[in-house]
Amino acid sequence: MLKSLNCDGAAGLALLAACAALLLLTLTGEPGRLLLRYDRAALAQGQAWRLLTAHLVHLDLRHALLNGCGLALMWALFARDYMARQWLLVVLGALVAIDAGLWLCDSTVQWYVGSSAALHGVMAAGALAHLRRGEPDGWVLAGFLAAKLVWEQWVGPLPLAGGVVVVDAHLYGVIGGAAVAAFLKPGA
Repeated sequence: MLKSLNCDGAAGLALLAACAALLLLTLTGEPGRLLLRYDRAALAQGQAWRLLTAHLVHLDLRHALLNGCGLALMWALFARDYMARQWLLVVLGALVAIDAGLWLCDSTVQWYVGSSAALHGVMAAGALAHLRRGEPDGWVLAGFLAAKLVWEQWVGPLPLAGGVVVVDAHLYGVIGGAAVAAFLKPGA
């Protein structure tokens, strides 16, 4: 049976399915992006589905591949830190924080796509789980994440990021993921 880097066969298939979904939605091209992205004007007209779908569509294939690799890395580092239902809560918490943050705090953001902000929330939750268990890598992971957020807030996107990067979304994702994880009991 297929195995992921950090899970049993069924979870490995779930990882592949999630990565495939990110890539397949990229094949919809510009019409798909326009229909599914976070779009302030469309949201104001009641197109609420965009609050979820914006995190599944990407600028282009490169963007989708980068986020797919980020998902695989987060999975490898943190998959066993929480149960599947807990991870779902972490991701939903990150998505709610991202969407609320963009809507309430960043009114100049007219559109947004991508999974990287949600992945930042996953990293925050995973680092918190490692810190709670007293694992030394938790400090390294939390320090890296904090340094990245500080860089983005003061300097802007990392030099290799490419494309349009809404760095505040990363911050909102971390806040949402960490807030939910603060109330969860991590696994062993």
